Amino acid sequence: MAENPTSGSGNGNPLVVCFGEMLIDFVPTVGGVSLAEAPAFKKAPGGAPANVAVGISRLGGSSAFVGKVGDDEFGYMLADILKQNNVDTSGVRYDSSARTALAFITLRADGEREFLFFRHPSADMLLREPELDKNLIKKASIFHYGSISLISEPCKSTHLAAMKMAKESGSILSYDPNLRLPLWPSEDAAREGIMSIWDQADIIKISEDEITFLTGGDDHNDDNVVLEKLFHPNLKLLVVTEGSKGCRYYTKEFRGCVPGVKAKSVDTTGAGDAFVSGILNCLASDLSLFKDEKRLSEALLFANACGALTVTERGAIPALPTKEAVLKLLESVAAS
Repeated sequence: MAENPTSGSGNGNPLVVCFGEMLIDFVPTVGGVSLAEAPAFKKAPGGAPANVAVGISRLGGSSAFVGKVGDDEFGYMLADILKQNNVDTSGVRYDSSARTALAFITLRADGEREFLFFRHPSADMLLREPELDKNLIKKASIFHYGSISLISEPCKSTHLAAMKMAKESGSILSYDPNLRLPLWPSEDAAREGIMSIWDQADIIKISEDEITFLTGGDDHNDDNVVLEKLFHPNLKLLVVTEGSKGCRYYTKEFRGCVPGVKAKSVDTTGAGDAFVSGILNCLASDLSLFKDEKRLSEALLFANACGALTVTERGAIPALPTKEAVLKLLESVAAS
């Protein structure tokens, strides 16, 4: 496995490189309103791959972010947030012709999320292959990405090139499709785009809703649906997250489920990213986890606890937990 002498936090841990978008989320200052009804908005750093990078660093791991922001106040603010959280930013690029992406997000009273994106185009969509920090990507023990970076060129080709680079240097490829339908031209384009790189990943994390969407309406609870339509021969681990109920896991050798960890939910933003941080952080320090069901289910319980702690606070990055907080929560669960 590639050595990692220059990790972001300098802690000598195997490096996880997260590729994709980082943006500003604008969230209403009050809950349960539509975007039109919101009296005011508060800005928060967002973007799933960036959240995962911060999450790993906060758990004591070593992470880097590769992506593009605007050469503007928001872009520099986001890069600073990564630096403050000990994430390696040597792969961050700044675009002078496009702005940092913005997303207005609200959770309405009926429980539905509403999104309004400003990406016409935004800087993250304009990352080009020559701008990739090849040396950084080649150091990745795990290379993690989503599907938003596959929506448009030139970022799509850059994403594919970075995956190829990481794979060739021995990285484990980790994929969280993180479906955001409003960003795709159509449902079919989303399904096709997300599935276009499916068989290259070593690890995939998906939600129940994403199973239903990707299979064209099949029952997300049916193991046979998952195994026949979504598991592929190269896959080392497929995890299905079920919110507060926990998660299910599938490997070539075994499958099972891990219960959720109870928490008082205030805001679910970033819970999935915290879960991914938790499992990738465990994997980075123990790449043979896939082969031992007991250790894998312990790592998934740890990841569930990461997600549970994140929902107890507003926002994604501010709510991402430390390792101490996760272990403390797990101790209290074991004791109860």
